[in-house]
Amino acid sequence: MRNSYIYLHLSVFLAGFTGIFGRLIQLNEGLLVWYRIALASIVLGGMLLYNKSKICYPLKDILSISKSGVILTIHWLLFFASIKYSNVSIAVVCFGLTGFNTSILYPIIKRKKFNFVEIALSLITLSGIILIFHFDIHYRLGIILGIISSLFSALYTIFNEDLVKKFDSKTLNFYQLSAGTIFLTLVMPLYLKMNPTSYLFPNLTDWIYIFILSIVCTVVLYILFNESLKHISPFTVNLSYNLEPIYSIILAFILFQENKELEGHFYIGMMLVILAVVLQSLLSYKRYQKSNHLAN
Repeated sequence: MRNSYIYLHLSVFLAGFTGIFGRLIQLNEGLLVWYRIALASIVLGGMLLYNKSKICYPLKDILSISKSGVILTIHWLLFFASIKYSNVSIAVVCFGLTGFNTSILYPIIKRKKFNFVEIALSLITLSGIILIFHFDIHYRLGIILGIISSLFSALYTIFNEDLVKKFDSKTLNFYQLSAGTIFLTLVMPLYLKMNPTSYLFPNLTDWIYIFILSIVCTVVLYILFNESLKHISPFTVNLSYNLEPIYSIILAFILFQENKELEGHFYIGMMLVILAVVLQSLLSYKRYQKSNHLAN
C-alpha cells in the first residue's frame, strides 16, 4: 500500500509537466496527441519485445483494453485543446472535476451505492470550477473543453480499475496507446479538415518536447498510475490528481507569467480545489489507519 501511494504521487508530479509541454509544443492538439501516443507506443512495444513479455491475449481482452485507450486519447485531445483555447492554469484546474465525475459515474457503472462524503468533497471542487467559469468569459470555450476532458478522464480511471488487476502495466499501456494511435490516425483526415493547419511536422525543439512528453510524462507516468490503481480506489486516485494543477500552475506562472492573465476569483476557485484534496487525503489516511488497526 505504501509503495502505491509513492507511485501515485510521483505520477501526479510528472503529470504537472504535461500542461506545460502542451503550451510549449506548437502543433495543434490533434497532431500533438498523435505524435505523443505514437512515439510512446513504439517505445513500449520495444520494451515488451526486449523483455520478452507476454503480448498475446484473447481478442475480447484486447478490445476491452482498446476501449479504455480510445477514451484516454479523447481525454488528451480535449485537455490539450483546453490549453490552446485558454491557458495551462485554466485547463488543469478544470481537470479537478475528475473527482466529481468519478463520484457520480463510478456507482452507476459499477452498480454500487453512492458515497455521499465523496460527492460532498467533489462539490467543493465543482464550486471552484463554477466560480472560475462565471467570471472568465473570454476563456469559456477552453473551460468547457476542460470540463468534458475531466469526464473522459474519470471514465478512463473507472474502466481501468479492473484492467490493471488483470494485465501487466506496460502491456496494458502498450495496447491502450496503440489503440489510441490507430483511432486518431483514422479520424485525423476529418480532424484536420475541421481544424486546418499548415504546421504538420514538428521542428527540432518540438521533437525534444514531444520526446520528453511521450517517454517521461506518458510511458513512465502511466505505468506508475496503473500500479497505484492496484491498491488505491479510483476516487482517491482521481482526487489526488487534483494536486496536478498546483504543480502546473506554479510552472505556468514562472515560464509564461500566466498570473498576469488571471484575476482574484481564479485563486479562490483554486483554493477550493486544494481544500477538497486536503480533506480527502485526511479521510483516506484515517480509513487506512482504521483498516490497519482492525487487521491487527
